[in-house]
Parts: sequence; structure tokens; C-alpha cells
Amino acid sequence: MQILKKEAPAPQTDSPSMYSLKYEELEQWLKENGEPAFRAKQLFEWMYQKRVTSFEEMTNIPKTLREKLESTFTLTTLKEVVHQQSQDGTIKILFELQDGYTIETVLMKHDYGYSVCVTTQVGCRLGCTFCASTLGGLKRNLEGGEITAQVLESQRLLDERDERVSSIVVMGIGEPFDNYDGLMNFLRVVNHDDGLNIGARHITVSTSGVVPRIYDFANENMQINFAVSLHAANTETRSRLMPINRAWDVSELMDSIRYYQKKTNRRITFEYGLFGQVNDQKEDADELADLIGDLKCHVNLIPVNDVPERNYVRTTRNDIFAFEKALKDRGVNVTIRREQGHDIDAACGQLRANQRKEETEANSQ
Repeated sequence: MQILKKEAPAPQTDSPSMYSLKYEELEQWLKENGEPAFRAKQLFEWMYQKRVTSFEEMTNIPKTLREKLESTFTLTTLKEVVHQQSQDGTIKILFELQDGYTIETVLMKHDYGYSVCVTTQVGCRLGCTFCASTLGGLKRNLEGGEITAQVLESQRLLDERDERVSSIVVMGIGEPFDNYDGLMNFLRVVNHDDGLNIGARHITVSTSGVVPRIYDFANENMQINFAVSLHAANTETRSRLMPINRAWDVSELMDSIRYYQKKTNRRITFEYGLFGQVNDQKEDADELADLIGDLKCHVNLIPVNDVPERNYVRTTRNDIFAFEKALKDRGVNVTIRREQGHDIDAACGQLRANQRKEETEANSQ
């Protein structure tokens, strides 16, 4: 099986998203088109603070420039096709892109505010055996602007309630580090003072373990929170759950993580899904503690629901708490993730799989 041996397909959109332009790139585009650089600040204000949906609404921008922008870029890249709301307030939206493909975005309410979980790819090629996002494989990467637009659409929903997106998690459909350029473009736009101005420490990026990109991310010198989907502490079990482990095994992954921590001095979160009788016994907890015991880290335990197609069953309540206790006894900082959206298509990729079967059939190209 080939994993990440070639670049993922690029977006095939009618025109590039205006939201894909970083501030400096917008200044450069303006310069090349004979416009003053100060227009960049005005445009960012219209896009991210006033959140307009058309160039026509940008009333302090000259008509000639608005027409030029209209002929070059697009503002509206997402069309809502399904909107689900859970009893706990979680909202899951299926968006259609310009080329007809669909992606999921989740808006979650917490005690501290609202977080948005964004998607970075249409589908995924990593083949994790427990995840609906991989069904049908990878169609293409998202533009940075298509990722940004998910946050903007979520914020527009909250504008109606006079609320604000307070944090972002990059844990939706796709492997963020398999769309590294689009990811970094997105991060720099949403973090920019004149953009959405969401603080780096309120943004979390999760990876399944694309080792070369972990080194790259460590060298970016950003204060973004970093999470790794681990799910097993030994190579055999992890390869069963996550084929990416055959490209970069646990030891290679841990080397890159230790480099990241040495470079950034930031705490790492390990996402650990519990699968009944696969990776959820005390010996598994002890093995995990041995693996990560020297790191400044936190373990987020995720009780995974039954996956009949893969013969995975949910870990028993007693085993969940026993696993947590075993880690705590070893001095590991650990919590059990609070489940949200259980009464809607909550699992990553599930809504898309249910609504767009032609995109997610196993033999779909």
C-alpha cells in the first residue's frame, strides 16, 4: 500500500477563493494590479470582521477594483445542503463545494465558548480502519480559503446569537498534514490580527502521524496546539488500526514528536481511541505510559462506538475507567473525552457517507 508517496489532487474550482489569500499575498496582488496596499486592510475588514458575502457590499472599495475582484476570485465557496442540530447544541453541517463534492463542519458548544471542527480534504487516503472519512478514498485537497470559509459560515450562524467562535480544531475529514500548504495558509489567515484574529493557542491541529510534516510543523515557530492520533503504543496494533503506521512506525513517530517538543517546548495531546479487546486493557495502558512517560503531554481517551463493518466493539464502561486509572497511577495526565452530538451523524465522515454515497463508495474514483 502506498501512503503519501505523491501530492494529493489539487482543488478544481471555477475561481480561487478570496479567503485563500494571506494578508501579504493580498497586498502583493493589489500592487500588481495598480492598487494601493492599504486596500488589503479594508478588504480583510469586509471579509472577516463584517463578513460580507459579496464584493458589491464593500462600499468603500472603488467599483473598478470590486469588478476586478469579482472577475478573479470568489467569496461564496460553500453551499449548505444538510444542517443537523443535536440536543446538546452541537451543529453538524454538510457543505457542497463549487465542484459538487461535499465536506463536513461541526460547531460545538462548551462551557468556555464555541469551537469549530474543520475539514481539510474531500475524503482521505490514509485508510484508518475505524473512520468513515476514508470511504471512497481521497478526492482532492481543499484550498486554504475553503477551510477558512467553514469557520466563517460557523461564525455567521453565531452572529445571529451575538456569540463568537472561540477556538478551532483541525480534526474533520482528511489528514491535515497531507494538505500542508492549504493548512498553513488557513492557519495564517485565521490567526492574523486583521483576519478572524483567533489566537494560536486557541487552535489545535491533529495528525495521524505524517512524520516529515511533524518536523516541518515544529519549525514553523507557531504557538498552535498539537495533537497526535496514536490509538496504540505498539507497531503491530497501530498498523492494524492505522495503515499509516506501515509508512512511519511508532518509533519513527515518537522521534518526530520528541523533536517537536524539544523545538517548541509545548505540551502534546495524544488522542487514544478505545476499541473493545483491541487496545483497551491494563497492559495496553502500561505500554502507553512507557512510551510517552518522558513527554510533557496529555492523553485524551475516546470511547469509540461499535463499527460492525470492522468488527470493532465499544469498550465497556468498567474498562474505560480502569484504563484511565492505570494511566493516572503511572503519573500520566489523562481525561475521557465528553461525547457530543450522539443523536446526530456525529462520527467524522458519517454525515457525508450517509448523504453522498456516490462519493464514499469503496470503489469510487
